[in-house]
This record gives sequence, structure tokens and C-alpha cells, in this order.
Amino acid sequence: MRDSHNRPAAPNYTQACIVMFGINLAWVLMAIWAIWGLIAAGALCWGVNKVIDRIAAARQ
Repeated sequence: MRDSHNRPAAPNYTQACIVMFGINLAWVLMAIWAIWGLIAAGALCWGVNKVIDRIAAARQ
């Protein structure tokens, strides 16, 4: 059995997660823009911004 105190630290994937969130958000917005137009993409951006603001307010 392996000693549980002799493990290396887990890698920190926070930066990779943030980058991939941005990449995924960008292609989703491009797809929405191509299908439904700029107004729909702008409305989605506004909605995502409101959700992020609520999360930030709840964390404080």
C-alpha cells in the first residue's frame, strides 16, 4: 500500500480552466452571431455579465 503522505501536489488547472472558458465563450458567441445575429449575441453577453456580477456580489 502506498504511503498517503508521500504524494506530489496536485497540478493547479485554474489558469487552463479560465482560458478554456474564454475560448468556449468566444466560439459560442460566434455561432449565435452567425445564426441569429448581433443582437442575440449581445443579449447573451449582457446576461452572462449579469450572472458574473451576481456571483461577485454573493462572494463579498
